Amino acid sequence: MAGQRLMLQGLLAPALALLAFVVLGGVAWAEPSLWKVGAALGAGGLVGIAIVDLLQTRHALLRNYPILAHIRFFLESIRPEMRQYFVEADGEATPFSRQQRSVVYQRAKNVLDKRPFGTLLDVYGDDHEWLNHSMAPVKIAKENSDFRVSVGGPDCLKPYSISVFNISAMSFGALSGRAVQALNRGAAIGGFAHDTGEGSISLHHRPLEAGAPAGDLIWEIGSGYFGCRDQDGRFDADKFIENACDPQVRMIEIKLSQGAKPGHGGVLPGAKVSAEIAEARGVEPGQDCISPAAHSAFSTPLELIAFIARLRDLSGGKPVGVKLAIGHPWEFYAVCKAMLETGITPDFIVIDGAEGGTGAAPVEFADHVGVPLREALLLVHNTLVGLNLRSRIRLGASGKIITAFDIARAMAMGADWCNSARGFMFALGCVQSLSCHTDRCPTGIATQNPLRQRALVVGDKAERVAHFHRNTLMALAELIGAAGLSSPMALAPHHIVRRVSGNEVRNLTMLYKFMTAGELLRNPAAHQLFERYWPMASSHSFAAQPLPPAATMAAPATTIADR
Repeated sequence: MAGQRLMLQGLLAPALALLAFVVLGGVAWAEPSLWKVGAALGAGGLVGIAIVDLLQTRHALLRNYPILAHIRFFLESIRPEMRQYFVEADGEATPFSRQQRSVVYQRAKNVLDKRPFGTLLDVYGDDHEWLNHSMAPVKIAKENSDFRVSVGGPDCLKPYSISVFNISAMSFGALSGRAVQALNRGAAIGGFAHDTGEGSISLHHRPLEAGAPAGDLIWEIGSGYFGCRDQDGRFDADKFIENACDPQVRMIEIKLSQGAKPGHGGVLPGAKVSAEIAEARGVEPGQDCISPAAHSAFSTPLELIAFIARLRDLSGGKPVGVKLAIGHPWEFYAVCKAMLETGITPDFIVIDGAEGGTGAAPVEFADHVGVPLREALLLVHNTLVGLNLRSRIRLGASGKIITAFDIARAMAMGADWCNSARGFMFALGCVQSLSCHTDRCPTGIATQNPLRQRALVVGDKAERVAHFHRNTLMALAELIGAAGLSSPMALAPHHIVRRVSGNEVRNLTMLYKFMTAGELLRNPAAHQLFERYWPMASSHSFAAQPLPPAATMAAPATTIADR
């Protein structure tokens, strides 16, 4: 009985379509007119769809519910938009809340970003955070809100004064040419840095007209060595020099991993490798473009440190650093051991949190691989401070950084500057349609489709990128001024407070352990992670080393500072 009812339900729509076709066809035959013929043809089309649905074997729903199942598929396809427009709460982050997106849109458009009637956040909810203000606030003039920090260690000949807020790594190929153009022109207008992503430097990163200002570039070099590779995909020093010595390139960043899919690598299918993408990456058009999971230019921490020194030398002394998502602690400790043994340090380290990611990533990687930004930043900052290395190395932080408070919190936890990818995508007009990987981006940002790219007007969006940057830094100036500070570099963990329960709050100094200079050298057991994993680290291998039966903490006898 149930089976017969199911069959009748499924055949109801085709039967009605067939009846409509017969009736309308007869009416149109008797008294022909345009609308009658059109209606009959429409009903006939539905009959045809029903026949195809009943005969196909791939979709069970279509076989049982011809025609009707298409309505279900259509509604499912627009579910993200319907949820975003009608269901999602203003503070619900999926992955960014309407509240977060709105503040970017307002600042990018240079319109009022104030809110009436108080906060929408639950200030008594767990994990609510705030900045403690001062009874003696400081007034920071707008013209003094362009906060910058110098990047370049003792071996760097050309240090770079970087803004505390910059465009994070997004490659041409993942983004459209027009999006890259708008980002770079916006960076030129606002005087901040634009990370190329591992897709290397394309013609879209260059000025659109001769003599036009060009945005400062951080050239990211991944495991595919795009822009500096030979025919076999290995590092090519001559091609590196050609790009690295370009005045527009201000820093070189070796990408070890990214927050969205650390340890994964990637493939850009040959069908998407256009002539422009191929030219930028140094590969053949129409062929798969592979980013291996691991680098071929080095395989040990000591080799990585030597590679950093080599790139700094080949670039004429520009700042060279690494970007990584933190995974096994002993691997980062192994790199630190290599620094201590050789006396060579990177000029900067960018920590990419697991919550980051503009491109597509496997679900398991996006959800369950890698350390979130706060814990990763804390591990790196603490280790460098405890080993007396921090003064030589600047730290960048990226991972869901949108507002001035996000920047303030990261800097209070040890960052020298912050990068944002999705924040600047919102400034370009991204509506979080979650279609970045489909080539059907509705705003022309994450697509190579020329028709879809028409929506993005470079001049207008470049101004919005610059506005977002400037207004966010002005908001940061107001924020730190309220805390009684004159510079975000003065932010400390005790300035940020977090609610841990309904009746208990703690500042970050109370929640986390922060190292003092050289503390790990004087007292290796001062930090539980260090005590456990330092003996497992070796400068000769990224692999965990076996521990002796009664492993004891052996601190380095000397440090770079002692030499």
